[in-house]
Amino acid sequence: MANPQLHPLEVNPKTGEPFLRLLAHKNIILTPLRLSDGPFLVSILNDEHVYPWLISPPYPYLPEHAEWWLNQVIPETDKLLAELEDARNDPTLKIVNGCPARVIREVKEDGTDIFLGEINLGLSHHWWELEGSGKASQETPRRDPNDPDIWMVGDYLASSHYGQGIMSDAFNTLLRQWGIPRMGVRRMVVSTLEGNKGSVRVFEKLGFKFRKTIDDTIEARGTMRGCACPGMDVGR
Repeated sequence: MANPQLHPLEVNPKTGEPFLRLLAHKNIILTPLRLSDGPFLVSILNDEHVYPWLISPPYPYLPEHAEWWLNQVIPETDKLLAELEDARNDPTLKIVNGCPARVIREVKEDGTDIFLGEINLGLSHHWWELEGSGKASQETPRRDPNDPDIWMVGDYLASSHYGQGIMSDAFNTLLRQWGIPRMGVRRMVVSTLEGNKGSVRVFEKLGFKFRKTIDDTIEARGTMRGCACPGMDVGR
């Protein structure tokens, strides 16, 4: 019997892997990161249409970078799944600090899937995201209804699938199906590198309001870049 604490995640009956199906793109799912994903990380994060809009991944993105990432994320996912398993018999759904399903995959007719990218919710930590909130930093979620935590999203998508509404759907699904009910997300402020109009459109379509652009805010691969900062209250 599937663990009820995984709700609304489904479980692949063949592999036992939990997944979240997108609300609009039924052939797209979110799953945990797999050890076999390394070559796909390297390919997408070296794509000239992808890496210029990302802040943290190094360029060129090498197999050792992918190995490091897998060794960081997979144990965190395993820990989260273990936490949900320990709560299997709890009558109410447990509020947790993350989602075990973060990899965007396209499921083909034969049941195989293709790695398309990643999306993940986490606490905001940049000063411009926290500006005006009275918070100097955020270490762990407090979930104070009178002083909501501020959350952000990190994401990227294979350029082969741009223009199909996949990222908007992935973010909306993750936020509405898991972030709000299972993580207690109530407020979000996100950052996109200045000029990333596609990313800004994703957030605007979902109700985010443009706050401001800050010049020369963050260093990305040796160059200072500006950031646009959309934000919104969610979960109401």
